[in-house]
Amino acid sequence: MLSVSNLSVQFGKRILFDEVNTTFTQGNCYGVIGANGAGKSTFLKIISGTMEATSGHVHLEPGKRMSVLEQNHYAYDEHTVLETVVMGNKPLFAIKKEMDEIYANPDFSDSDGERVGVLQVEFEEMNGWNADSDAATMLSSLGIKENVHYTMMADLDTKQRVRVLLAQALFGNPDVLIMDEPTNDLDYETISWLEHFLANYENTVIVVSHDRHFLDAVCTHISDIDFSKINHYSGNYTFWYESSQLAARQRSQQNKKAEEKKKELQEFIARFSANMAKSKQATSRKKMIEKLNIEDIRPSSRRYPAIIFDSDREAGDQILNVEGLAASVDGDDLFTGIDINLAKGDKVVIFSKDSRATTAFYQIINGKQKADSGRFNWGVTTTQSYLPADNSEYFENDLSLVDWLRQWAQTEEEREEVHLRGFLGKMIFSGEEALKKSNVLSGGEKVRCMLSKMMMTRANVVMLDEPTNHLDLESITAFNNALKKFKGTILFTTHDHEFAQTVCNRVIELTPSGVLDRYATFDDYMSDPKIKELRDKMYAVKA
Repeated sequence: MLSVSNLSVQFGKRILFDEVNTTFTQGNCYGVIGANGAGKSTFLKIISGTMEATSGHVHLEPGKRMSVLEQNHYAYDEHTVLETVVMGNKPLFAIKKEMDEIYANPDFSDSDGERVGVLQVEFEEMNGWNADSDAATMLSSLGIKENVHYTMMADLDTKQRVRVLLAQALFGNPDVLIMDEPTNDLDYETISWLEHFLANYENTVIVVSHDRHFLDAVCTHISDIDFSKINHYSGNYTFWYESSQLAARQRSQQNKKAEEKKKELQEFIARFSANMAKSKQATSRKKMIEKLNIEDIRPSSRRYPAIIFDSDREAGDQILNVEGLAASVDGDDLFTGIDINLAKGDKVVIFSKDSRATTAFYQIINGKQKADSGRFNWGVTTTQSYLPADNSEYFENDLSLVDWLRQWAQTEEEREEVHLRGFLGKMIFSGEEALKKSNVLSGGEKVRCMLSKMMMTRANVVMLDEPTNHLDLESITAFNNALKKFKGTILFTTHDHEFAQTVCNRVIELTPSGVLDRYATFDDYMSDPKIKELRDKMYAVKA
C-alpha cells in the first residue's frame, strides 16, 4: 500500500536515515518508535509529503488516499467545525467546493451544467451527500456536541480543537492514516474511544506516540528507528520491549547453548500470547504472536536510565492528613471540601478533569501556594520529594549539572564530584554531558536532572505532577518500573494510562464540589458505572 525506497535524509554531516527500504501494508497499525532525535516525526513528514528527503522515493498505491493528523491547531480558524472535518477528505471537499462555486455563478451556462453533472456523479460515488451527517456523527462520538458543529474553529478551546482535528484525520475512511502524538491534549475518555476506533480500523495506520498503553492497544507492529534504519517487528510495544530485553540478556550469556536460548524465547512468546488473549487491550487485529520467527527478535541498542528510588528511613503509619482543603482561580472553584488521610504504602493517582486543580493541590501541600481554606499535616516520620509540572524555576542559573545537583547534597560525601556524577550517570549524563550548563537543557533533560535530585534526597514520599512530560519511551518505561518497585508512598498525576494503571492502588479525584476517593486500580475506577455517575454529578454542580 505504502512503500519507501532507498530513502536517505541528511542534515549537514548528520545522517538521519541511510538507504531505508520498507513497506507498510493494509490492515496493520505501525507504531514508530526511536530515541529522541532518531527522526520519528521527520519520517512521518517525509511519507506524508510535507518534507523532502535527501534522496529516495515514497510510493502510495494509485487511487489510495492518505490522511494526516494536523499539528497546527490554528490552521482552520476561518472555517466552521463541520466544514473543517469534511476538509479531511480533500478530493471530496474539492468537488464540493467546485460545485458550490458553479451554483453561485450568476451566469450559469450549459457547460456549467455539464460540469456539475460530472461532479455530482463523482460526489455520489464518494458518498458525498452523506458527508455532513457522517462528519456530525464523528464529532459527536468525540464529545463535540451538535450545538458546536457550526461554530468557527477560532472560537473553540484547545481541547475542542484537538478533537475536531482528530475527527478531520479520521473522516472518510482514509487508506493510510498518519498520526504524530495523537493522544496529546486528549482526556482519558477520548483516548479510550480512539483506541477502540483504531483497533477495529481496517486500513493502514502509522503512528508516533509516547503513550505505551495506546501503542499496546492499537499496534500490530512496532517500527523501530535504530542505526539510521527502520525495522518492523510483529506485536505491540510491550512485546517489543520485553522481547528485546530478553534478547539482550541472552546475548550476554556466552555459555548458554543456542537451543536453550531458542527454547527460552519460544516460552516467552507462548506466555505473552496467553496473557494478551486475556487482556482488555487484545483485539482481533493483532497478529498471532505464535507465528513470529524466533530469529526476528533482536536486542535493542536503546539506553535506559537507571531510576532507583530508595528512602533513608521507613515512614510511620501517618503520612498526610488533609482537612477541608479548597482552592480557586479567578473565581472558579478548582476543588472544595477535600478530606484525605494517606496511609503508608498508598500509591495514589491524584486526578481531575481540570489540570489546574491537581497542580494547585501539589503546590499547596508542598508549601508553595496558600489554600483558600482548610489545612494539611505531614506525618513526623515523612520526608517528601516533589517533581512539579513546571520545573523552570530550578534551571535559571548557568551551573554545570554537577554543581547544579550539588545544591541538594546533604553531606560532605554527597558533595563529592564522583558521588554526584554517579547520580547523573544513572540518568545518562555521563562524561562531558555532566558538565553541560543547566540553563540550556531540553525539556526531557530537565526532567532527568530532577529525577537525579529526587533519587539523591532518598525521600519516603514521592510526589509527581505529570512526570512523563518531555520524556522519551525509554525513560518513561524505566521510570514506571522504578515506581512499581518503590516501597514508599506515591502521589502522582499523569496522562500516561500505563503509569496510572500499573502503579496506583488508590484513586483520589478532585472536583469543584468535593472529593472521590477509592482504593482501586485506575481502570476499575474509570470503568465503574456508579463512580461515573457520581463524577458527572460532582462536576455538574459547579458547571
